[in-house]
Amino acid sequence: IFAASGFLSVATGFDIGLSTKCVVIPKDMDMCHKIGYSEMRLPNLMGHTSMAEVIRKSTTWQHLAQTDCHPHVRTFLCSLFAPICLDTFIHPCRSMCAAVRDSCAPVLACRGHSWPDSLDCHRFPANEDMCLASLTKEYKYLHKVLPKPACQSCPAVEEFFMHKRVLEVFCDSNFAVKVKLSKKRTAFGDQEYNIECQVEFVTQGSLLPYETQSMIQQWLLINQNCTQRMAPTQRPMVYLLVGNIEEGIILVKQVYRWQRRDSQLTLATQKWRYHKCL
Repeated sequence: IFAASGFLSVATGFDIGLSTKCVVIPKDMDMCHKIGYSEMRLPNLMGHTSMAEVIRKSTTWQHLAQTDCHPHVRTFLCSLFAPICLDTFIHPCRSMCAAVRDSCAPVLACRGHSWPDSLDCHRFPANEDMCLASLTKEYKYLHKVLPKPACQSCPAVEEFFMHKRVLEVFCDSNFAVKVKLSKKRTAFGDQEYNIECQVEFVTQGSLLPYETQSMIQQWLLINQNCTQRMAPTQRPMVYLLVGNIEEGIILVKQVYRWQRRDSQLTLATQKWRYHKCL
């Protein structure tokens, strides 16, 4: 469960100068590595007093950070779980909280969780000069804004098909991406998916293969209920995900199980190079 308890009352409940210490951000907090600093204050802004508690509580948010649901989701979460080691605590601004919430709440909803009351954005300072502000406008200006995956009903996984039908589906689609999925248990007993994307062919024009790969990885993380169905065992499995980009949203509409002994998908991908859609 993505949960965060009573952060504000605790954050203001201790003397920052005397009661906190600087510690190295632990290896287990992947989401807070490569964010511009390596030491954090403890207790943090969530009121966690031990490193074991920080690691345990932050892992529940690790999945959200991996989805890249907002450009500043890691900055926002790490400012609370692993605040930078300065003379004073730097809170995230209300505007940053709102921007992250608006982009990431649908991802939580996809997994059956709502945005927690303890991260109510009204609890954060409104003064942009005294807090971490969102740079969304500048980000959009400097970076290419890619289509985003959304929570969707899971497409059926097809195992029996003919290559001619697959070619018809390709003709009606923007992308087809070959994906290898494997599953492992984390140290905390959670399921974690290793996703290796390999772009077989791409038909959406200006998007580059690595961009398509990134988008499909996000789709698999956000729609984890679909990913779980596709990876029922620990054994790696290969799939072909086919879909469309509609109004900036990625929708996967067809999933094919790619089995070694099956030549129909191989045949379809070979014929696609020379295929003329009606």
